[in-house]
Amino acid sequence: MASNTTTRESVGPNRDSKTEPLRWTRAKERRSQKANSNGPHRVFLQVVGAGSRDTPPSLLVFSDFNGYLFNCGEGTQRLMQEHRLKIVRLDNIFVTRMSWSNVGGLSGMLLTMKDMGVSGCVLSGPPQLENYLDAIKTFSSSLDSIKLSVRPSLDAAYVDGTMVVHQVPIFAQLKDGSTDVPHRSSPPLGMDQTVHPAGGVAGPSRDDALVVAFICRVQPRKGNFLILQAKAFGLPLGTAAMHPLVTALKEGRSVTYEGREIRPEEVCTPTIRGPLFLVVECPSEEFVQPLSTNQQLSRHQTGGTDEPPALVVHMTPERVLKTDRYQQWMERFPSTTEHLVLNEHVCTTHHVSSYRLQTQLHMIHPQIFPPLMVYRPKEPQAALSVPSVRGQSLLKFQLRPVKEWQRDAVFCSPDQFVEEASALPDFLEEVDKLRRDWREAVEPPGTFSRDATDPAGGSAGGSAGRGREYPEVVFLGTGSALPLKTRNVSGTLVHISSHQAVLLDCGEGTFGQLVRHYGDEVDEVLSGVSAVFVSHMHADHHSGLLMLLQQRACYGRWTGDRGSAPSSGRSGQSRVFQRAAGQRISPVFLVGPDAMMTWLEKYHASCEEVLHNVQFISSKVLQVGAKVSPWQQTTIKALLEKNNLEKFQTCHVNHCPDASACSFIHRSGWKLVFSGDTMPCNALVHMGKNANLLIHEATLADGLEAEAVKKLHSTTSQAIGVGMKMNASFIILNHFSQRYAKIPLFSPNFNDRVGVAFDHMRISLGDLRTLPRLTPALKALFAEDIVEMKERLELREKRRSQGGPDNVRGVKRDLEGGQGQTKRLKAEATPQ
Repeated sequence: MASNTTTRESVGPNRDSKTEPLRWTRAKERRSQKANSNGPHRVFLQVVGAGSRDTPPSLLVFSDFNGYLFNCGEGTQRLMQEHRLKIVRLDNIFVTRMSWSNVGGLSGMLLTMKDMGVSGCVLSGPPQLENYLDAIKTFSSSLDSIKLSVRPSLDAAYVDGTMVVHQVPIFAQLKDGSTDVPHRSSPPLGMDQTVHPAGGVAGPSRDDALVVAFICRVQPRKGNFLILQAKAFGLPLGTAAMHPLVTALKEGRSVTYEGREIRPEEVCTPTIRGPLFLVVECPSEEFVQPLSTNQQLSRHQTGGTDEPPALVVHMTPERVLKTDRYQQWMERFPSTTEHLVLNEHVCTTHHVSSYRLQTQLHMIHPQIFPPLMVYRPKEPQAALSVPSVRGQSLLKFQLRPVKEWQRDAVFCSPDQFVEEASALPDFLEEVDKLRRDWREAVEPPGTFSRDATDPAGGSAGGSAGRGREYPEVVFLGTGSALPLKTRNVSGTLVHISSHQAVLLDCGEGTFGQLVRHYGDEVDEVLSGVSAVFVSHMHADHHSGLLMLLQQRACYGRWTGDRGSAPSSGRSGQSRVFQRAAGQRISPVFLVGPDAMMTWLEKYHASCEEVLHNVQFISSKVLQVGAKVSPWQQTTIKALLEKNNLEKFQTCHVNHCPDASACSFIHRSGWKLVFSGDTMPCNALVHMGKNANLLIHEATLADGLEAEAVKKLHSTTSQAIGVGMKMNASFIILNHFSQRYAKIPLFSPNFNDRVGVAFDHMRISLGDLRTLPRLTPALKALFAEDIVEMKERLELREKRRSQGGPDNVRGVKRDLEGGQGQTKRLKAEATPQ
């Protein structure tokens, strides 16, 4: 049986793990030797996440030798994979604040680095990062195989062949003028207990009044050795005696040869001084005064004693950016300094592949595949007194060889996406046939709403423009293990009514998916999430929960004051919203394994306050025959009444020890079953008898049954078989392996009771009979992908028939993700 802390199937190259640390250490040493000999020739800073509501701000700095990441919020890894930004050279991650917005994607990033053979990583920033690493071991002990360490903000500068990085701790100023925030202790949060807003206060090691700024100086580039001048001085070119002479001269030291002193400037071009840049987060007005008076930063402003920066990166919300004091601080930098702003007012599309796919699926059925939306900030953009650049995904600032912007940012054109799909063989013909069939079909009265049955009828996206039926299911993440550019990890929202919804699993990036699906309506939708079911403690099923809880709590604080709506829930905002006189939303019921509360309590106590209005129910007490105490019965009754449910039941499934599936029956009679991760399971069949809808994982294609047993997952036909045994009216397959990036292989067992889930697919019970009819159009849209997957499967079967082992590299290629992902992983895994 798998352990509780197994987090995902390995996606890295199949190499001997015993040799990997040595391999990467040697590669790093080679890069370091090159860096120390001359300094980096090329250094640039690149925006990954621009700070929009759906994507927290993050930055990459790349040189010839190293890569550095500044902040790693949810979705950072997905963006890096989509845009082919190399993960393998990252051995330093800098965090500006102990906030989930800055570290929400860090556990997944570290797991991927471990899978790819990276031997170690150093985290720089608040000392609470030690607590964070300790807390995530609750669910990811496999990180023990990668060497992780923390460089606290008071440590000496970090120095390598690319950069020198100084950390500058900045403490918030309270109303009384103090910057010394006393630590407060909070009582432990018990299982199955209500956690009130701001319940408990800061623990002995939690400090929400600290941000860390970074002063980064690129190492100087040593001058070139001039051969002709050296020859004129009679130096022994081409001999072993020449090496120490060149080394000394390039390091700026004079040498004596045959009694003659030779100075560096006589045979070398001048050393190129390295540029400087600052990374600053100022999450609330309480940090503005300490930031603007900080002596370490002031030295780099006009009149200061040190060199001014080429660039200042501002991770600062608009309400802080527009304050007079912050703008005055910006003005104190010389006119040669560039300013990059990353916050909620950026105008950029991060996930182009997701928008492309949804636009093309929308052509097939506009209601089932609504267009993705954009969130528009409530407050106006600040008029800045200094020239500045608003962040865009992939925007670059070149630091060397020349300082300049490179605006090869992401391009997203719906018209182009439509044109691409229209050019595919048979696609438009299949779409037209669908529309003709719908117009000609005579459906039984009341079976479908008009909007649901006519794919030609448009929709404004989100929930607008559609006659809504309940339950309405929105798939937010349909992939497994790690997020891909077109499939996020697990998350399914079930709208029970216009104001109540249950979320089934909450993988990393779930909140971002909600923003892209609902746009300006996201906060209203979020306030209606009354229950969250977490099937088990694998990171791809729960690591988006903290962002969801934080955003939901923020909305409850500002509903009475729309002018102070949260921009992205970033650090410092909770302090502001607690002062707002807003209407509080009702508690959210959290159903999951006991280890879930262990993790949440640990993070809440030692890192950041996250538990707001939560009522926890252990999934064990919802199993048939479980012993339930009177106070647990009271909580369960409240869960049922809140969601108008007749029954909410769980059962243990065949995956990891804490894995559960769930089933709930509405008082109007419909029944929905969610499998979580599992092999075929009799307990699930029994619990789900006669369900209206079964959402079942189908991680692997048919023919991979042995691998499914090894990884405790189901194949396509196995998932369909479970649905047939329980007599489910309809089965939607979900949780696909990375190798099926766009669409899974269709099994011969597909019938008119089976459909395939896509991210942002929206269906009601009345839509279910529609899904199988979409198959011809889907096959036309993904024809090339299906051919590629079949070829890989045939190659695998051929090698297996020849007696080749399944774990050789050639066979593993079809296990590491299609659509070019194998080549990408292999390229990233090759040391440079």
